[in-house]
Amino acid sequence: MQEKEAERKTSRMSAAMTTETRNSNTTNLDTMTSLEIVRAMNREDELVPLAIRGHLEEIARVAEWGKESIRNGGRIFYIGAGTSGRLGVLDASECSPTFGVSPDLVTGLIAGGEKALTRAAEGAEDDREQGGKDLADRGLTSKDLVIGLAASGRTPYVIGGLEYARKTGCRTAAVSCNAGCEMSRAADLGIEVVVGPEILTGSTRLKAGTAQKMILNMISTAVMVGTGKAYQNLMVDVVQSNEKLRGRALHIVMEATGADRKTAEETLALAGGSCKTAITMILADCGREEAESRLEKAGGFVREAVR
Repeated sequence: MQEKEAERKTSRMSAAMTTETRNSNTTNLDTMTSLEIVRAMNREDELVPLAIRGHLEEIARVAEWGKESIRNGGRIFYIGAGTSGRLGVLDASECSPTFGVSPDLVTGLIAGGEKALTRAAEGAEDDREQGGKDLADRGLTSKDLVIGLAASGRTPYVIGGLEYARKTGCRTAAVSCNAGCEMSRAADLGIEVVVGPEILTGSTRLKAGTAQKMILNMISTAVMVGTGKAYQNLMVDVVQSNEKLRGRALHIVMEATGADRKTAEETLALAGGSCKTAITMILADCGREEAESRLEKAGGFVREAVR
């Protein structure tokens, strides 16, 4: 009797999860040519931004929470498993070089730890307590923001992390691709972007993964721009870690100020390589010390510093 009840429960759960249902448009997937498959995928992928559109206000609210956390000395944590966890780690790892922030400001946690980034560790996602432990190990405080990621919306590792985060007193959000999921109930705000069944049943690295990546792009970009990491649409805090990025920094100063290459190069050198400082020096017609003072008073916003 217990086994049959467990089977019925599993069946009900799967039926309620859009991410696990079959896509009627691709039931003959195994007979398709490569071109037919990619066309089918392209048609399905077109649905993703449309599904996200109805949740823009929710996404913006999470971004506002992220800005508040950073302004108050807090951090942002993504916590997920499998594809969702890897996407969180990816977005977090790119914030440092793109926006010149500490690698600890935005952190991605994945069930199974770093080894799960390159090798499947599917069993790790069932450990509900570990999600909280991983956040506790990072010294989570009430100033931080925790964003749970799971296409299914019911991953125990993520739910455990969100529950621990709420006990700590920090704000929490959940990003999933099923409606009415447990993960949303464990967070202050649930973003449930239902993108529909995958072309390959249950393979949530596809549309669901794309949706989560797009949402993370929105959140991190809005947070960083909102904390002074851009001037106009230029990455003025980009880390110049290679020749390409050094060239980009020079181009940024030229674009932002209209200065010629020679002036931009000389000013960047005087500014110690800081795009922000160089731009402020040129636009405010001042030296490095005054430019740095202006930026400090402006909270890092170049637009305010050059007024």
